[in-house]
Amino acid sequence: MMGGYGDIKLLNDDGTRLDGRAVDEMRSVEIKAGVLPVADGSAWVKHGLNVAVAAVYGPMEAHPRKIQRQDRAVIDVRYNMAPFSTSDRIRPGFNRRSREISKVTAEALESVVLVERYPRSKIRVEIEILAAEAGTRCVGITAASVALADAGIPMRDMIVGVASGKIEGVVVLDLDKAEDNYGQADLPMGILPNTGEMAFLQMDGDLSIEEYNLACEYNYKAASEIHELMKQALLDSASRGDA
Repeated sequence: MMGGYGDIKLLNDDGTRLDGRAVDEMRSVEIKAGVLPVADGSAWVKHGLNVAVAAVYGPMEAHPRKIQRQDRAVIDVRYNMAPFSTSDRIRPGFNRRSREISKVTAEALESVVLVERYPRSKIRVEIEILAAEAGTRCVGITAASVALADAGIPMRDMIVGVASGKIEGVVVLDLDKAEDNYGQADLPMGILPNTGEMAFLQMDGDLSIEEYNLACEYNYKAASEIHELMKQALLDSASRGDA
C-alpha cells in the first residue's frame, strides 16, 4: 500500500536511492527458461530479491465443461505466494490478493495468446512466488510470458511486467520494498515490447500527468531491456534442448 509517509527518508542527499541506484535504474534481472521438465513450458525469473517460477500446462481439454469457450481457449492462471516468500509467514492457499492478481494476469495473457487457435481448450499457468520484495505481480507476468513461449504457445507478443512509482516527490523506476511500503505512488504495467501496447495498467497513489508520463517512459525503457533477457533465455533453453 502507498503510505506516503513524510518522515521516512528514501533518497540520499546526493539524489540516489537508499540501495545506491539512480532514479531511472532497474534492479538486476535474471531469467531462465525450460527449468521444469514436467511442465510443457516453464521459466524462472529473479528481479531484485523477487524470485518467481512459472509453469504452463496445455493446451488441454477444458474441464469442467461449463468453463469451455466454443471459439477459443481459456487461460487459467493461479498466482500464489509461498508461505516462506516474505518475512511475515503467509497463510498457505488462495486469498483475495492472489485471486485478484490471478484474474488480472489471465486477462493480460489472453490479450496476447492466440486463444482462437484452441477452441474448447484450457491453458493452465501456475505462478509461484518463492521470494517477495516488491513488484511480484510484474515478475509473475514476465515469468508466465516466458513459460508460454517456452511451451510453444503461439503469441502475438510477450508481456513484460514493470513498475515505476514516486518517492519523496520524485518519480523512480522499479520500486524496492521500502519504496513500495513508504512511497507515494506505484504504477505497475504490462507492456508488449514489439508493439508498445499495454496489456494491463494499475495505479496506487497519485501522479500528475507529467509524473505519469515520466513513469511510463521509465517503464518502457525497462521493458525493452527485460525483453532482451527474455529472448536470450528462450534461445538458451532451445539450444540446450538441441544439444
